[in-house]
Amino acid sequence: MSRRDDGWWVPDADVPDGSDLDYGFLVDDDPTPKPDPRSRRQPDGVHGLSRTWDPSAFAWSDGAWTGRQLAGSVVYELHVGTFTPQGTLDAAVDRLEHLVSVGVDLVEVMPVNAFNGTWGWGYDGVAWFAVHEAYGGPAAYQRFVDAAHAAGLGVVQDVVYNHLGPSGNYLPVFGPYLKAEGSNPWGSSVNLDGEGSPEVRRYVLDNLAMWFEDMHVDALRLDAVHALEDTSPVHLLEEMALETAARSAHLGRPLTLVAESDMNDARLVTPREAGGKGVDAQWSDDFHHAVHVALTGETSGYYADFAPLSALAKVCERGFFHDGTWSSFRGRRHGRPVDTAAMPTWRLVVCNQNHDQVGNRARGDRPALDEDLQGVAAMLTLCGPFTPMLFQGEEWGASTPFAFFSSHPEPELAKATAEGRIREFAQMGWDPDEVLDPQDEATYRASVLDWDEAGSGRHARLLGLYRELAALRRRLPALTDPAFTSVACEVDEDARLFRMRRGEVELVANLADSPADVPATGEVLLTTVSGATLDAGTLSLPPHVGALLLTADHP
Repeated sequence: MSRRDDGWWVPDADVPDGSDLDYGFLVDDDPTPKPDPRSRRQPDGVHGLSRTWDPSAFAWSDGAWTGRQLAGSVVYELHVGTFTPQGTLDAAVDRLEHLVSVGVDLVEVMPVNAFNGTWGWGYDGVAWFAVHEAYGGPAAYQRFVDAAHAAGLGVVQDVVYNHLGPSGNYLPVFGPYLKAEGSNPWGSSVNLDGEGSPEVRRYVLDNLAMWFEDMHVDALRLDAVHALEDTSPVHLLEEMALETAARSAHLGRPLTLVAESDMNDARLVTPREAGGKGVDAQWSDDFHHAVHVALTGETSGYYADFAPLSALAKVCERGFFHDGTWSSFRGRRHGRPVDTAAMPTWRLVVCNQNHDQVGNRARGDRPALDEDLQGVAAMLTLCGPFTPMLFQGEEWGASTPFAFFSSHPEPELAKATAEGRIREFAQMGWDPDEVLDPQDEATYRASVLDWDEAGSGRHARLLGLYRELAALRRRLPALTDPAFTSVACEVDEDARLFRMRRGEVELVANLADSPADVPATGEVLLTTVSGATLDAGTLSLPPHVGALLLTADHP
């Protein structure tokens, strides 16, 4: 190979065409071949040779697919390795009709880029252009997306651009992909604004293009964008937004960027023309925290500020709870107010469960709620003002946990990962004996969904409720109204009553352990369990029950 003036090395001879050719690069004086930084396949793992793969060889059947916008949609987050017993993309295809029956519009897939080991969450990927072989590789990914589109489901791919995993990261051998100084909680920061950064940014943007063009995905979820260190005149997120919009226009279907951010700053999702970054939507943890505290009473750590029921009301009416207010967990003020007159509510993606909120507990346990309160959580999420996201198994009250698990082959890395989890949870008051060993295969196996649960007893009843709530969301325009101004909440802290009005629809939830009589008029559309009645202007609610009403003043 010869070095060009622009720094790139090119082959001196013609490179054979075709798929299934194994290759690597000899760099400097190292006799061991290194995998391609843009490798499309790593059949022998992230330390092995790369293999050529032609993305255009697949015969797509989604030519009539017109896409799926985020506004008005229901999102469903899944982890390929635990979604089915087989843990593959092809096996996940067989469960897509279940998601359709629940009322899901967009399937959000946790990271599938190649990482070292067999199982893991995927956030320690090192080969961003390759699909993890244990899941089926890139061809299986194309089959999954094609099948999802055939079922009427859009696909959101979770991608990680803020760091690389600790094992198999050969990028620094090829160029200044990482910053010499500066790091985040997961590793060295990606070099987005230093010497050599234009090619690093292009590397990220080309990966974004790959998902949209070669894999036909409909949206990307950008992991922890607050950890993208970029002082460039045009932030990487703005470039992403520009390129996504251009590709959307070219492909003729909506393409969406959803960011994970803990900054509580709506400028992230404000259009570029209005001075924002131009990302379409962002995850909002404040809704989760407010619902979690309201239903469980847990107030440790960062939950402490959300103890009053009024916290949930504020989130629903104003988007963020911490919008410049004091955060006791951070020891400082946090967030900025949302311009509720300008920003649509759908730009905030919310949940009562997700991989972080479940998996980043010592035992990966789901919220300890009775069947009735699980129904209230579903109603608050699916009938609230924001874009709802469900987490795999939530819809039937899965009893399986979703713990943090890894399979690092290197003993020293395995040991460091396990010890790091213990230290992390010790800071939050957890007993070290309660913390599961992420390297124990049993931790992973226990997190695999048990689909047999979904068809029986309380699980089947809860699943039926989720389906009814999603159907109502589709039928009633008030439940997808994007205006903050149409949301009005009322709480009674002592009686543990929460009321939310959305146009002609009202949600009333009795979170107390005793029955409640509430003044109300109109028609009962749905209650989370039987026993609630509306008679002579009084809504009688058993404990832990939510009701959805069509108010008397509707047109």
